[in-house]
Amino acid sequence: MSFDKTIHLPVTADEAFALLTEPERLRRWQTVAARVDLRIAGDFRWTVTPGHNAAGTFKEIEPGKRVVFTWGWEGGGDLPPGASTVTITLEPEANGTSLRLVHEGLTEEQAASHAMGWNHYLDRLVAETTSDGGAGTDDWAWAPDPIDYLSSADATLAILLGVLRNVTAADSDKATPCEDFNVAQLLDHLAGSLQNIGRALGADPVDVKEAAPEARIAELAQPTVEAFTYRGVEGNVDMGFAELPATMVAGILNLELLVHAWDFATATGQHVAVSDVVSDFVTELAQQTISEQVRSSGSFAPAQPTAETASSLERLLAFTGRNVTL
Repeated sequence: MSFDKTIHLPVTADEAFALLTEPERLRRWQTVAARVDLRIAGDFRWTVTPGHNAAGTFKEIEPGKRVVFTWGWEGGGDLPPGASTVTITLEPEANGTSLRLVHEGLTEEQAASHAMGWNHYLDRLVAETTSDGGAGTDDWAWAPDPIDYLSSADATLAILLGVLRNVTAADSDKATPCEDFNVAQLLDHLAGSLQNIGRALGADPVDVKEAAPEARIAELAQPTVEAFTYRGVEGNVDMGFAELPATMVAGILNLELLVHAWDFATATGQHVAVSDVVSDFVTELAQQTISEQVRSSGSFAPAQPTAETASSLERLLAFTGRNVTL
């Protein structure tokens, strides 16, 4: 069976093609993270929602006209990568472009579930091209079910990138809740952390310092989280300065992504929304990671008091030593 749908986008065919194939554009409406090797036989890997990774290879590419790629899910059992085919055709029309998406090679059950997914994301693609605020936050990335070390990392990355999308060079000198770090310095710190963790996991994340904040961090986080997903959280990771349990490294990664998302949001006057599912889980990781010895090293300030009415996120932030207005 197949899924077949046509939509209208009020953009040129070239702009529509970019939205379908460029990681920075894909992150705005369809993916948390994306790796794309746009050439015949090149592969892609998209973290569509936390813990759910689609992958395949490109079969046909006609910029501004057509793209064909195989499709499947990592760990997806009955629909592994390469098991089905997606064809997207673009045709110029009045006031924009017609986009037709055909997904073939599906069972009846798979066609029904993928219809839900494609309808959701094609609606978001339309919103990205028609709404002043773009597609906005994807509700499907809100609360991973089930949640674990790595689906939580995906969810916290989605939150962080949503904040960084609104951070510009004009914000560089603004103070953050991290003592002695302005926005630019905190970006450098986070980039270094992601690069170090990625390299320890066998990846080779490249820091493009001149890139916009969202793109810079996304391109470092994607290979790091992908490498962690393939490795798993068993055993130890050689971080160079010490061997740490992989679970602790995953906890550090989650903390870096979520807590610094709040730091950047606070520095730039944004509000960060986090589901209790995510903040509760990251709090558990923080309690396993931030010992008194770690605090005494200066990495974290003493835990701050919280009110009984404090939210889950506020309790996490206070545990990391941040002063939160309650």
